[in-house]
Amino acid sequence: MPYHEIFVGLGVFVASVVFVREARARGALNEQSLVAVTGALVGGAIGMRLAGWLETLNLADLWLYGSRSILGGLTGAYVGVLVAKKVIGYKERTGDLFAPAVALGMAIGRIGCHLTEAPGRPTDLPWGVHAPPTTPECPGCLTGQAMHPSFVYEIVFQLAAFVALWWARRRLTEPGELFTLYLAGYAVFRFLVEFTRANETLWLDLTGPQWFLIPGLALLTLRLAYGWRRGHYDALFERKVMT
Repeated sequence: MPYHEIFVGLGVFVASVVFVREARARGALNEQSLVAVTGALVGGAIGMRLAGWLETLNLADLWLYGSRSILGGLTGAYVGVLVAKKVIGYKERTGDLFAPAVALGMAIGRIGCHLTEAPGRPTDLPWGVHAPPTTPECPGCLTGQAMHPSFVYEIVFQLAAFVALWWARRRLTEPGELFTLYLAGYAVFRFLVEFTRANETLWLDLTGPQWFLIPGLALLTLRLAYGWRRGHYDALFERKVMT
């Protein structure tokens, strides 16, 4: 069975349902916000394909390898929303509506990755997993090595992120901050979890996704500092602004 495609599709469906529910609760469910969702879906699909294709630079592999890059999908979805909103002249911020939806959708989609892709690097930890020898691009699977369940790590993170975002969404009143926190949290997590994944290292023992994340982490750090100085996160920590 095509488990990867099934769970990715299920993740997209659940994310769409959560988005619509949250948009309706905030009084933001309208044609413009639905266009933004369409932009996210189209941009995400294109981003995943293009980012995956960059691994081979072979046009014939565009369809075969394009679905592997979650970072490419997220980047493409973000650009897709911006383009869609620009086309229709919609100026309201929609990132906070997407944040919990994306986290839950990612958690579901990663189940498909866990069932079909190489788990991670070899490990002696007691929770190491063994994958079938037929798993693509997995030398450790052929030798029966125990490996990090890197996709399980991400499933746990995304579920925890969804719970945290759902709790914080009514406490953060500044538009865009919920989405910023999610992006920052996922960027830090993804950079760290790459040390357990089976991706090829490029330079200084860092993988391609890690090099992709480094400039983004720098920008997100500056963005979080900006929000912190202006008290945008006070409600999360019950920190009172000194006057």
